[in-house]
Amino acid sequence: MTPAELLDVLRAFHREKLAMRERHVAVARYVSDYEFNNTYQYVIAREDVQLSWLEAAIAELGGTPDKVPEPSLPPRGKKDPFQPLIEEDAPEAGAFVDRWRDRVAGVTHARHRGMMDVILGETLEQKRFFDQMLAGRDDLLGRRANGPRVLGTGDGVLPVRWLE
Repeated sequence: MTPAELLDVLRAFHREKLAMRERHVAVARYVSDYEFNNTYQYVIAREDVQLSWLEAAIAELGGTPDKVPEPSLPPRGKKDPFQPLIEEDAPEAGAFVDRWRDRVAGVTHARHRGMMDVILGETLEQKRFFDQMLAGRDDLLGRRANGPRVLGTGDGVLPVRWLE
């Protein structure tokens, strides 16, 4: 695999992973369940790390990563269920891994192949999180010290990701 071919693979992989991250940011705005929203925030944080690895690899080869806009989701009311959005994210995570598994195996640069393998593994973990949300599990990132859902969270989560 030539450096130019490797750069093309890394840029395409980055573009798809960035599109997933942007989708997860958009969906997280609608996920009002506290535990599920925390899980989306965890997924987004991991994707930020993964994207930084990919961007460093692309820059090392003299390339520039593509930009991807955040998708616009259909308007939803505050009381609309958010589960249909998760139902879309779960299979998409698996499809991403299926699309890339063989291509990643063909990458001859060991460090970059290893990095991409880690990202594929973490994407499968994200799929497992989404599947568990759909099954109603609320202990995705661990159990509360005082037992499940002892403390309430009022109307769910804040409408913005960061507050200053």
